[in-house]
Amino acid sequence: MNATTWAPITVDATHFYLQVYFWIIVAVLGGLFLLMTFVQGGQTLFHTAKDETEEKAILNSLGRKWELTFTTLVLFGGALYAAFPLFYSVSFGGAYWVWMLILFAFVLQAVSYEYMNKPNNLIGKNAYKFFLYFNGVVGIVLIGAAVGTFFTGSNFTYDPVTRVLHWGTAPDGINLRGLEAAIDFKHGAWFNLAMGILLFAMARILGALWLINDIDNNEFPELIDRLRNIVKRCFVVLLVALLVVLYGLLTMKGYAYNIHDPAGKVYLEDSKYLHNLLSFGAIPLILFLVGLVLYVYGVFVTLKGSNRGIWPAGIGTVLIGIIVFVIAGLFGTPFYPSYADLQSSLTIQNSSGSKYTLEVMAWVSVAVPFVLGYIAYVWYQMKKDGPITKEEIADPESHAY
Repeated sequence: MNATTWAPITVDATHFYLQVYFWIIVAVLGGLFLLMTFVQGGQTLFHTAKDETEEKAILNSLGRKWELTFTTLVLFGGALYAAFPLFYSVSFGGAYWVWMLILFAFVLQAVSYEYMNKPNNLIGKNAYKFFLYFNGVVGIVLIGAAVGTFFTGSNFTYDPVTRVLHWGTAPDGINLRGLEAAIDFKHGAWFNLAMGILLFAMARILGALWLINDIDNNEFPELIDRLRNIVKRCFVVLLVALLVVLYGLLTMKGYAYNIHDPAGKVYLEDSKYLHNLLSFGAIPLILFLVGLVLYVYGVFVTLKGSNRGIWPAGIGTVLIGIIVFVIAGLFGTPFYPSYADLQSSLTIQNSSGSKYTLEVMAWVSVAVPFVLGYIAYVWYQMKKDGPITKEEIADPESHAY
């Protein structure tokens, strides 16, 4: 069987609504994970500390939240794997270098927080600081580039009958097992890199906003001023990257298919992602703009002296993340397209689990709010004692890194 011939797409109404339901769950968790990348963004701000006390203030502020980032990441990845297992087999089976680098960056993060300030560690504190920078820069940019391929496509063919995957099949493409997403400019690397830089700038701003909120402004006034300057400079980078991403989303040809067509034939459609934003009475576009306004408002009030900009900016980040995933996978859009073979593209219909599997998982998904509630509860417990102070950092009885 040729890789360009898919098995019929299900048109069972209940199965389809379950597929949509789980993609929305994935979108919500993706938006929440995007918010939690403030930890990665904050890890790139150690250079703003001018002495060890300021550095420890940053480390302790972020160190008490990185586990929650991991929890959200695992929840997001677990939902995506369980509901759309074919995506995992195709993506991790072919683009494994980019995913291995991302996972390696997060492993380095976990090790660094535990051992950075341990006495007599073998490789020294600066090595662990480098690992945190690596996680905050390389890890986040690669995640952004990987998300970019949801729109620009990847270089693979997949035969659903023999289950044979071939990566690097386009004759004019580059095959670096996923890393081509950042260097193959002929197939959208400019957009993928812009998405990665946008995510990095957004995370870095969120990191600075979080530190301004979580560190005592009266005890660390100079550090807070430097963090505000970081917000200002990064916001310029974010605006440039955002313009490039929006230009791509609004003008590029998108991948499309008819959800009612049993053959599920994939084709290119002009301004597909603009059409998706305007779907359902432009509700996705309105929510995206609301998220953008909230994010900008959070930045603006922070630059004006507030220390609470993280909250509107954080809510805005979640909304933006949700809409990005929604327009990438719903409205008859393959969420993991192939530019090597359009018909090998993955959709929520041809990559999902069976109807029975999704029905069982729908009951399991009732636990998701409880997990999110746990995250909120732990967050509250960590914040209820107020901002981080010099006394707390020096106290041997406190949970200081």
